[in-house]
Amino acid sequence: MSPIPRAFRRLVLAVLFPAVALLAACGTTVENPAPLPPQQQALAPYIIQPGDSLDVRFFYNPELNEEVTVRPDGAISLPLAGEVKAAGETPVQLEDALKQRYAAELRQAAITVIVKGFAGQRVYVAGEVGEPKMVNIIGDLTALQAVTSAGGFKPSGCEDQVLVIRRNGTPRPTVIPVNLRKAIDGSDTRQDITLQPYDVVYVPKTKIAEVDAWVDQYVRQLIPAPFGIGYAF
Repeated sequence: MSPIPRAFRRLVLAVLFPAVALLAACGTTVENPAPLPPQQQALAPYIIQPGDSLDVRFFYNPELNEEVTVRPDGAISLPLAGEVKAAGETPVQLEDALKQRYAAELRQAAITVIVKGFAGQRVYVAGEVGEPKMVNIIGDLTALQAVTSAGGFKPSGCEDQVLVIRRNGTPRPTVIPVNLRKAIDGSDTRQDITLQPYDVVYVPKTKIAEVDAWVDQYVRQLIPAPFGIGYAF
């Protein structure tokens, strides 16, 4: 068997060693999100979504009561008020907007908005999990429960650097890093945060998995067959 050419060996070592140095990165402790998401401190108000069924009640004018469904464009239609944006608002915010709309039409615009039917509330789980999928929210759903519903962590999944990506109604999403390894071993259960509709839970690869894939793509596949026999990278 011919030895590996010295120049080729130096090239492999030069690019492989820096990658191997990343192996311990996944073990880095992710501190508690600072501050912890609001829902960890108090119950977050519900945000109206397209497809929700709303009961709009007028205390002094019951003849105007309506039960409406939020359209895909996020709006509802009401007598005297016309088109009103509902999606992305809390029930209280929608009540305030309706009071302003009806102020010119009614002597006392006492209005209550009740969410009677909820559209399919779900989160998305992606990355290094058994089965990336959409997970329906029934009651309170935590990040760890969502990952478990999606088949759990793959061996290549990085449990201590899970990312929860949240829109919050703004163009720029909020990214919340959580250490679910601490939630699993019980050392910090606060890391297992409660999810909100349409959150994305992303489980990245461990650095070991990334390096292994890199070695396979850039080293093993580039080594001529005779050189690959008997050498482990």
